[in-house]
Amino acid sequence: MEKQTLGQKIAELRKAKNMTQLELATQLNITDKAVSKWERDLSCPDINSFPKLAEILGVSVDELLQANVSGKEKDENKYTVDMVLKAIPLALSIGVTVLAAIDQIHWDDAVSLLGLAVLALAVRNFREK
Repeated sequence: MEKQTLGQKIAELRKAKNMTQLELATQLNITDKAVSKWERDLSCPDINSFPKLAEILGVSVDELLQANVSGKEKDENKYTVDMVLKAIPLALSIGVTVLAAIDQIHWDDAVSLLGLAVLALAVRNFREK
């Protein structure tokens, strides 16, 4: 059985309490549009609102957070990590090149930084397989 997204879980728990989105929103001092976005997995509740949300829905924060991250969020997270793993080697290489050109880096430090760049490339490569 596939786990629910956070939005699906909030919607299910809210409906089990016979609450409307507006009633839930009112108790949280937010708009019903925000609750609608949560339930459609277009946004997530603010981290500070989880305790109150869990209390209103009659579950623990842990139970509420047992939901899966939606597929779209997973794709966005994967893209972000991939971009960071691409940017690190590039930034380190440029930095080492510039510092070497102006004679402001010792070769031991340059080799260490370039080693980190190679490590980031290896991690990215490993993630793709």
